[in-house]
Amino acid sequence: MRTQSMVPSITVDPSYFKQKTNDGVDPHHQHGINIVIEEIEGIIKVYKDGHVERPQIVPCVPTAVADPELGVTSRDTVIDKFTNIWARFYAPKLHGVNTNTNTMKKLPLLVYFHGGGFCVGSAAWSCYHAFLAKLAAKASCLIMSVNYRLAPEHPLPAAYEDGLRSLVWLKQQAFCERDGDDNNQWWSMQCDFSRIFLVGDSAGANIAHNVSTRFCSGTILSPLIIKGQILVQPFFGGEARTSSEKYYYMVQPRHSVLNLAASDTYWRLALPAGSSRDHPWCNPLANGSCSGVAMMVCISELDILKDRELEFCGVMGRAGKKVEYVVYKGVGHAFQVLDKSRLAQTRCHEMITHIKAFVDNN
Repeated sequence: MRTQSMVPSITVDPSYFKQKTNDGVDPHHQHGINIVIEEIEGIIKVYKDGHVERPQIVPCVPTAVADPELGVTSRDTVIDKFTNIWARFYAPKLHGVNTNTNTMKKLPLLVYFHGGGFCVGSAAWSCYHAFLAKLAAKASCLIMSVNYRLAPEHPLPAAYEDGLRSLVWLKQQAFCERDGDDNNQWWSMQCDFSRIFLVGDSAGANIAHNVSTRFCSGTILSPLIIKGQILVQPFFGGEARTSSEKYYYMVQPRHSVLNLAASDTYWRLALPAGSSRDHPWCNPLANGSCSGVAMMVCISELDILKDRELEFCGVMGRAGKKVEYVVYKGVGHAFQVLDKSRLAQTRCHEMITHIKAFVDNN
């Protein structure tokens, strides 16, 4: 039987959050009069006055940095200058012309959202740059990696709104390509806009699912066609603890990037003030929210989220949704981007193979 969480709810009014001064130092901190109200050690620190600190735990890299053997081109593009949303595009090497139609081969597009508990992370992080360049090359697909706004300065639904804004921008590019507009993007001539997949890992998988559930029905995105979701270790939650959450310390790898305390902190910072972890943005089973498109879920055996993700897949399947999942043995949360062990690299190769098969079949 599951037990209710006894972790107190701490909420912060987003209006308190502010940017650092130009020199990166808040003057209150110099005098030691500010106090920390939320912290994940080494990752994020939130002060009572709204000041937020994020140590650079992963370096950011420019688009030019990539394995030359992959033959992948990457460039950054501004999506919305008013909210500073941008995306990094990846395009694999061209493979010639379709001899039947004398046209360039069109590739599916994966719209990717990075992880980080909604509070940290970047499309320019070196670990994502390396993983997505490899995914583009091995799965023969285009990738649009979205750099969305972060909580707690921009709590949910800001990330979902940025996801929709990115798709609306993509819709505009589809019209430009269809109409032969000279302003179309460098990658668009390769893009099959009728084969769009919403993809992400951890919090990014949550974004992909919620964007699909909330916005991808009807004709709002036409001529884009969303063919499926690919959810890698989706960051879901709930007030009731699962077994893999309660007993994570018995199986979880040392120095895992996600433990129960960190998970709870991310949710307190990301959800609207006063919300519990049974908010439908956190717990998709709380109100039965689901999308009609095909779904693939990638689960890590040693992840605290494993049981919650398996339950999610079961509920979606019983609701008649097309869902398939894979459990990767012996690895933990975010292994595909943060774990450099030989086992993790083997599992990463398996994951890319499975993603390619899902895309090819949908």
